[in-house]
Amino acid sequence: MNIIEQTNSHIMPTYGRSEVVLDNGAGATIRDENGKSYIDFGSGIGTASLGYCNQAWADAVCEQVRKIQHTSNLFYHAPQAKFAEKLCAMTGYEKVFFGNSGAEANECAIKLARKYSFDKYGKGRSTIITLVNSFHGRTIATLSATGQDVFHNYFFPFVGDFRYAKANDIADLHEKLDDTVCAIMIEYVQGEGGVMALEQDFVDEIRKLCNEKDILMIADEVQTGIGRTGRLLAGEHFGVQADVTTIAKGIGGGLPVGICLAAKKCADVLGKGAHGSTFGGNPVVCAGALQVLETLDTPGVMDGIAKKAEWLRGEIAKCGEVEAVSGLGFMIGISLKTKKAPDVLKACLDKGLLVLTAKDRVRLLPPLTISQEELEAGLKILTEVLEA
Repeated sequence: MNIIEQTNSHIMPTYGRSEVVLDNGAGATIRDENGKSYIDFGSGIGTASLGYCNQAWADAVCEQVRKIQHTSNLFYHAPQAKFAEKLCAMTGYEKVFFGNSGAEANECAIKLARKYSFDKYGKGRSTIITLVNSFHGRTIATLSATGQDVFHNYFFPFVGDFRYAKANDIADLHEKLDDTVCAIMIEYVQGEGGVMALEQDFVDEIRKLCNEKDILMIADEVQTGIGRTGRLLAGEHFGVQADVTTIAKGIGGGLPVGICLAAKKCADVLGKGAHGSTFGGNPVVCAGALQVLETLDTPGVMDGIAKKAEWLRGEIAKCGEVEAVSGLGFMIGISLKTKKAPDVLKACLDKGLLVLTAKDRVRLLPPLTISQEELEAGLKILTEVLEA
């Protein structure tokens, strides 16, 4: 029985997998079990932020796993403390909560917002406004927060007190806002919703309303955060800091981590017993995540990401099949004139390039450390497929 047969025989069929068995990689290049190489423009849906088997990251993880691989949060350990300090210093947030995924980080943000409001105003102020076409995770609560009808199926009853406003529609936002609202939750770029960025005036209005009404602004940066858009956090492009920001994916460099960052006004809302996670802030994960931050904090690295992303976006836009290029930085959506995104994905795979899709668009999330040579090789394949 081969790997694909073993997988299909014993693992629930919850993923639409390509029939490729990946085996090993380095940088932005990964190889399958037969030795065929692929340039990866998806990086594990944005998680392998430093590429595959980055030497400094691998050394940090291996060194830690030989010291202590896990201890509960009933004790202290240095990797967690050092990582939290570095993360707060680089993002400007006061305190963090560690979980294991983006969905968990968003669950924490939802709980924090509702408790913040309950502590100050009592019951009846628990509604959270999210956006149409948003995606916040696959738990019951985060599916409920997700503003896409296709996800509101099968798993009834869903969690109540979520309301969906149209992205970039200030009038609709005001219509959805009332005295029951405790938070507005957004993605600066809607990834699963089609790689669509919010507009500056819409983000500014959200920040203003949250300030005026003492409701929390929550930014889901699970996909946009940690260098993906050419800034450490995508909120920097808009000149705002949300009261709560969630990150995951790229911060772990490939290991599972989800983090809820809280500004000073709500940093101590979740006290002892209000929330928890067995594996959250695991020593090995923290050691790897700290190396991700240290890499991004190296002079010139963030500027290099922004420049490479700008170059790639410009080259893609030159292709005659491309209708438009959306997103920010290395979070790229490609609208096509005649071809179908799933067909492009399959053709790219056959030629040795891994890409993603989102709605009707081709989606690219390359490793942040991808070399210019790998970018050019991947672009060559993508262009050949699009122009065929």
